[in-house]
Amino acid sequence: MSESPVLVERRGRVLVITFNRPEARNAIDLECARRVGQALDEADKDPEIRAVVVTGAGVKAFCAGADLKAVARGENSLPEEHQEWGFAGYVTHHISKPTIAAVNGFALGGGMEIALASDLVVAAETAQFGLPEVKRGIIAAAGGAFRIARQLPPKVAMELLLTGDAIDSGAAHRLGLVNHVVPQGRVLGAALELAERICANAPLAVQASKRIARGISDGRVPSEDAFWSVNAAEIAKLRTSEDAQEGPRAFAEKRAPVWKAR
Repeated sequence: MSESPVLVERRGRVLVITFNRPEARNAIDLECARRVGQALDEADKDPEIRAVVVTGAGVKAFCAGADLKAVARGENSLPEEHQEWGFAGYVTHHISKPTIAAVNGFALGGGMEIALASDLVVAAETAQFGLPEVKRGIIAAAGGAFRIARQLPPKVAMELLLTGDAIDSGAAHRLGLVNHVVPQGRVLGAALELAERICANAPLAVQASKRIARGISDGRVPSEDAFWSVNAAEIAKLRTSEDAQEGPRAFAEKRAPVWKAR
């Protein structure tokens, strides 16, 4: 594989973005976020690109979320010049072109938040989905805490959010989080086939339909503004707690965290 942390490739009318850090389970750091955001901008501006597929390198992980080792070092996870893109350069980067997450392995934390932010999801039979942030003393702050509650049945969403446990792709499909479940080696191919079905339609009508369905106006989703406001307030309160610092530190040190509720 190339040493670039993100691979960008045109497949006809589809732009494929691949998280390319398999040694780190495709966890997202600052450079990954910058490159993904730039690729989405390219896709949205290019009339020849009609859909975007995002996937992960290797077979084990789609994306493990934020690089907690980078977090523990104090690294900023968002480009200063593009805070509006959100986590991974993706979760609040509302482009008009349809996006498909091809989930080839586990999608945990920020990885699941990328799936929740995508228009469609194709998953491998071996894929898993979860928001384990509470196990690390942090919260699903990239839209996961409210998007999961809007996309899944409320009691199911709360169990996943509060326990931090994961579900397999079969359960995710039954709950409507995933559109299609396919064998491991078929994930990207199936996502591209789905993208081509979309690309066969009138592009302006497809893009307008997405904007209406998602409530996108001038690159924003106003209906989410109140959620993001509460989200920001909770992050501000939590980030200075001892537990929020203990979680990433314990992960980096490969030990069980010691919670103090302060």
